[in-house]
Amino acid sequence: MKKVGLALGLVAGAVAWAARDVPVALGGKPGGDRVRNSPQFRDGKFRNARQTRTMPPSDAGGTLREMLFGGQRRHPDGEVPLVPPVPGTPDGLHITWYGHASTLIEIDGARVLVDPVWSDRCSPSPVVGPKRLHPVPHRLDEVGRVDAVVISHDHYDHLDLPTVRALTEGQDAVFVVPLGIGAHLRRWDVPEHRIVELDWDESHEVAGITLVATAAQHFSGRGFERDNTLWASWVVKGPEHRVYYSGDTGYFDGYRRIGEEHGPFDAALVQIGAYGPGWPDIHMTPEEGVAAHRDVRGGLLIPVHWATFNLALHDWSEPVDRVWREAKAQEVPLAVPRPGERVDVSRPPAVDGWWQALA
Repeated sequence: MKKVGLALGLVAGAVAWAARDVPVALGGKPGGDRVRNSPQFRDGKFRNARQTRTMPPSDAGGTLREMLFGGQRRHPDGEVPLVPPVPGTPDGLHITWYGHASTLIEIDGARVLVDPVWSDRCSPSPVVGPKRLHPVPHRLDEVGRVDAVVISHDHYDHLDLPTVRALTEGQDAVFVVPLGIGAHLRRWDVPEHRIVELDWDESHEVAGITLVATAAQHFSGRGFERDNTLWASWVVKGPEHRVYYSGDTGYFDGYRRIGEEHGPFDAALVQIGAYGPGWPDIHMTPEEGVAAHRDVRGGLLIPVHWATFNLALHDWSEPVDRVWREAKAQEVPLAVPRPGERVDVSRPPAVDGWWQALA
């Protein structure tokens, strides 16, 4: 009996340890006049411009079974090649993709870190949830000083508590986020003067550049309650260059307006992965990603939201194979960097299919 009691105690201790940060990771409780008065906030929730379908809770069990036991090849067959940090000139436009959506935009002397997730799992728990398929290519302290941290929405693969804490302690950058996400940052002890919350079509200037929150078609939520914070795509405008970041989104007619108002862009970071038939309105397919890139009048297409976390049922390499094929068909300039590779947008590397040896 003593052994049984000891074993139960160890299990209970392990469960408690695994869950210790979960309540904090869930974030704060959004609210306030700016949230309630937003044109996107109706009937107690943020809404897309049109009715959208997300995966209903009743389908979650079947999707989980398929993810665990389906026949798709959702892992690379070897180590993903990583590129270590290399020094470079701060002039011009350079983009470093760290995996999934985490990206550094160096634009006209300013440095913007987008959706940084440095944890091993995109989850409220450090021991449960989707685990990285490759290490982070650079330590967070190797990224260097940044002027702004931009967040597209509050899902765990885009807004990560340990990373936010590390950036709060190690940087003085402002966090520029959609409405409502400030509540999470405040609970995580980000100083108020470093939090800027924007509605769609609002902007913030920092370090000589302008950050504009633009429309997207998605949803939000870190717990059981959905859509209590806003989601956004982002325009990064410098004196000489412009970059568009789609965030997570379905394909919708708002891209043309974004292109007309803010384009053309030198580069666009476009979500191409984690699509599925059960949620067609909130994640683009690779072909839709190319169409969105053309709609916003993007220049160099750099696909993101693939390769790092298993969040859908398709093969690991399917999104990038499909986007490469579609980009060639539509004559869209494309760069597919290895994680950690710094791309000079004026002289992008040729696509070499590096992932195909791992598929």
